[in-house]
Amino acid sequence: MGIVEEAHNVKVLGSGERTIVLAHGFGTDQSVWKHLVPHLVDSYRVVVYDNMGAGTTNPDYFDFERYTTLEGYAYDLLAILEELLIDTCVFVGHSVSAMVGAIASISRPDLFTKIVMLSGSPRYVNDPEYFGGFEQEDLDQLFEAMRENYKAWCSGFAPLAVGGDMDSVAVQEFSRTLFNMRPDIALSVAQTIFNSDMRSILGLVTVPCHIVQSMKDLAVPVVVSEYLHQHLGGDSIVEVMQSDGHLPQLSSPDTVIPVVLRHIHYDIAT
Repeated sequence: MGIVEEAHNVKVLGSGERTIVLAHGFGTDQSVWKHLVPHLVDSYRVVVYDNMGAGTTNPDYFDFERYTTLEGYAYDLLAILEELLIDTCVFVGHSVSAMVGAIASISRPDLFTKIVMLSGSPRYVNDPEYFGGFEQEDLDQLFEAMRENYKAWCSGFAPLAVGGDMDSVAVQEFSRTLFNMRPDIALSVAQTIFNSDMRSILGLVTVPCHIVQSMKDLAVPVVVSEYLHQHLGGDSIVEVMQSDGHLPQLSSPDTVIPVVLRHIHYDIAT
C-alpha cells in the first residue's frame, strides 16, 4: 500500500471494468457509504477513502495551511487516483466532496467519466444575488459554539444536519463520526468549507454532473441544485429527492440509494 493510500485509509472493494470512487463530506468518514457499497461491489471496482482531518485519519498528517482551501482536498483526490493507477472513474462526492471532485476535474477531466454531486453546494453564505442558506453571522456563531464546547456543539448540530431526533440511528452515527474529529481540526475544516466560494469555477467544469439533492436540507437549500445546473460548464441534470437532511444516504437509504445507483448506471441523454 502506498503512502497516500495508507494516510487516507483507502479501500478497494469489488471488481468490475468501471471504477466508482466514493468521497464523504464534513464530519463523516467512508462509513457513510455503508448502505451504498453492497449494491456496487458485484458490478464495479469501488474505491472508498477518508478525507484528511476525518476522525479515522492520523491528526499529525493534517496540514492546517494546505487545507485552508478545497484545492488541498482536490490534490489529495488526484494523488489517490494516480497511486491506484485509475484512468477514469465515476466520482460520487457528498457535500464538500462534490466541489472537491469538481475542482479536481478542471485540471484532469480525463480522470472523470462523470461526477454525481450529492448534497453539494458551491457557496453556503447568502449574498444579494445568491441564496446559500446561511448569513455570515450564523456561521460566526456556529464557529464560536465549536470553539467553546465542541462536544455540546456536536450534540446539537448532528440532529439538525441529519434531520431527525437524537435517538435515530443516523443521528447517532453522524454524532459518532463528528465526535471522532479532533476539535481544532473540525473547526478548521468547517471554516474552510463554510467560507468557500466555488461559484467562479463552475463554468470550467466540463465533465457531466448529476446533481442529487434532498427536498429539505439545513445546509443546502433546494435552489442551490438549480444554481449548479445553470452554471456548470458541461452537461448536467438535477434530481430532488423526497428525503430530509444533509446525509440522506445515511438517514433515508431506501429512498436515496436507488436514486444514486440510477445516476451511477445511466448517463445524461444528449
